[in-house]
Amino acid sequence: MKAVQFTEHGDRNVIAYDDYPEPEVGRNEVLIDVKAGALNHLDVWTRRGLPGIDPEMPHVPGSDAAGVVLETGPDVTRFHEGDRVAVSAGVGCGRCEFCRDGDESMCVRYRIIGEHLPGVHAERAAVPEDNLIPVPEGVDWAVAGSATLVFQTAWRMLVDRADLEAGEAVLVLGASGGVGHAAVQIAAHTGAEVFATASTDEKLQYAADCGADHLINYETQNFAAAIRELTGKRGVDVVVDHIGEATYDDSLKSLAKGGRLVTCGATTGPNPPAGLNRIFWNQLSVIGSTMATPGQADDVLSLVWDGTFEPRIREVLPMSRTARAHELLENREGFGKVVVKPDSEL
Repeated sequence: MKAVQFTEHGDRNVIAYDDYPEPEVGRNEVLIDVKAGALNHLDVWTRRGLPGIDPEMPHVPGSDAAGVVLETGPDVTRFHEGDRVAVSAGVGCGRCEFCRDGDESMCVRYRIIGEHLPGVHAERAAVPEDNLIPVPEGVDWAVAGSATLVFQTAWRMLVDRADLEAGEAVLVLGASGGVGHAAVQIAAHTGAEVFATASTDEKLQYAADCGADHLINYETQNFAAAIRELTGKRGVDVVVDHIGEATYDDSLKSLAKGGRLVTCGATTGPNPPAGLNRIFWNQLSVIGSTMATPGQADDVLSLVWDGTFEPRIREVLPMSRTARAHELLENREGFGKVVVKPDSEL
């Protein structure tokens, strides 16, 4: 079969779409005929190389995909040949205190398909049955293959970790990206007043289409100053910041007394100055979040399948052009998700 792969870390030129061994289906695994997948910034970081993570080479990337069940292992009970499924990429050990308590995303041995484990950007992929979510008939493959990671991540951040309530004010940074545009939709659905940042007026209009009430172009104005002005110097209750060092200080400045900063990543760097004086004086909370529990993923994806939430898709490409898909993410071109499909599906 054909699969996206690389044999070493590096620039986009290490990416190939070439022959790869057929997956072996384990006892609790399902073989999927992949119809569509999508990229996340995690794919860029994995390609470049992450400290402490040493995947077996050649490595197949990809954490998002959806397709049709071709075969099931002998211990699989939830799925059958012909079922439509989407991949949920977080893998717990099943044995630690957190897994036994039903919060696999806190697992002490937590791994992610496509990062620590072989990914699903291939014609076929073998995936543990616990990492699959049923997809109803009528849901487009591009939607099913692009929704799981970003929507479950944003859902856990806002609904579970930040405990966002109707009537609160939330600032979503980078609202044109995958997690950002999912967070805008979820916050608006919750009944919050949504402030969104992006780098162009076109991207801000997309954020408005997703439910943002207030738009801030961070290239032309400081977003912390804009928030103070728009809120009468009060600030917002919650900031969604997955950007890191470049925005962290202004994120803290944007919070109201008792506010919560929730983060699932740090694309511009992981080690900003702590800002402890502002944190203790304003009694702020800085909250980390990673992926979601299976139940949380089920909850939010049911709202994707019924059309309440919509993964916005900036481009659909053949997997042979995955290098171009990485370029779209790295250059911040467009709005929403970049979908890739096996060349045989196009």
